[in-house]
Amino acid sequence: MDRIGDWRGLCRRLGRGGSGIASCAICGREGLVAGSLGVCVDCLRERPRRALALVAERRRKWRARLGLPPIPPREKERGVPCGICVNSCFIGEGGRGYCGVWAAERGRLASIVGYGRLIAYTYLDPHPTNCVAEPVCPGATGRGYPRFTFTRGVERGYYNLAVFLGGCPLDCVYCQNWQHKVVVSGAPPPSHVKSVGELVEEALNPRVTCICYFGGDPTPQLPLVLRANRIIVREAERRGQWPKRICWETNGLASPGLLRAAALQSLESGGIVKVDWKAWSPSVYEALTGVNGERALERLRENTRMLASIASERGEPPLLVVSVLLVPGYVDVKEVRGIARYLAGLMEEYSVNIPLVLLGFHPDYLARDLPVTSRRHALEAREAAVEEGVREVYIGNAWLLGDDY
Repeated sequence: MDRIGDWRGLCRRLGRGGSGIASCAICGREGLVAGSLGVCVDCLRERPRRALALVAERRRKWRARLGLPPIPPREKERGVPCGICVNSCFIGEGGRGYCGVWAAERGRLASIVGYGRLIAYTYLDPHPTNCVAEPVCPGATGRGYPRFTFTRGVERGYYNLAVFLGGCPLDCVYCQNWQHKVVVSGAPPPSHVKSVGELVEEALNPRVTCICYFGGDPTPQLPLVLRANRIIVREAERRGQWPKRICWETNGLASPGLLRAAALQSLESGGIVKVDWKAWSPSVYEALTGVNGERALERLRENTRMLASIASERGEPPLLVVSVLLVPGYVDVKEVRGIARYLAGLMEEYSVNIPLVLLGFHPDYLARDLPVTSRRHALEAREAAVEEGVREVYIGNAWLLGDDY
């Protein structure tokens, strides 16, 4: 797509390029400071109001270039309410929600691609797939055999149907699938639009044993995807196509009712819900993602607790997996320790296993000036998570790790 090529060049210019060593606009200290944020993690924690004001101004300019709302719209008097995610947008007539997927037309919510259609791109990914939950995935490890996989090892010769969904409740400065923002900012091309029927047909390929929804994020289009999954599961059982695991990679900010419905589909099919925690400190979360950090973390804790409760109904494979992207300079050991402590508490409360995957970062989108995660950073974060009581801690994307800091 020519538009994606144009925006890729703009990302490079705005991302600035370089070693990631820069001065904080508030304290003046040099360190790992992303140009798209301009402030260090210490100032975000210690001077959150001032630091977040500077970050918001920089993000506002970028969102304006995309033609997407700079903040979740709040036209409460005449706007159309949307309760799909934590942002709880009130969208003015002719406007868009923060995710870019939903618009207000004649006083009602409407998808930008029309009723019954998804902004989605699909492809077949052979097992073992490079997904966040690969260390515990039945298709890659045999965990859950024989109920949820037909082999004790890798399901060789079989596939994961990867369903990349456009739209997201967040606008992370380091988004590694940022192209979806360009797709939803305009009129999505035919190659990125599917009907429910088309998705069902692809999922019923007899060589497909996993269906993984990611993006972007599944959240904005959850109502329609849940409907598609009900058809997929029913038809798969009728045709004797089992397993047909339903998995999600999400930021966990959907309305509790929608996320619960998604989790139950995974529970019954042997799939996994992979929740990506961006940060533990509200101000760090807000700076990285563009949405209210206090509200987001409150929803995230609520939904993770709910998922842990559901996960206690199944042993193997684990229903809930949490991932944390180790963003240099921002998602440090302190952030990981807070998340791990919360997960360890849930594990004890519900007698459930919640694996944690610490992901290596690579520079992208508006954070191209930061280095890749260092080995020292990853190992120290893993040690902290284990100390807090998480039993299974993995380092993902280990091939990306470097030694720049």
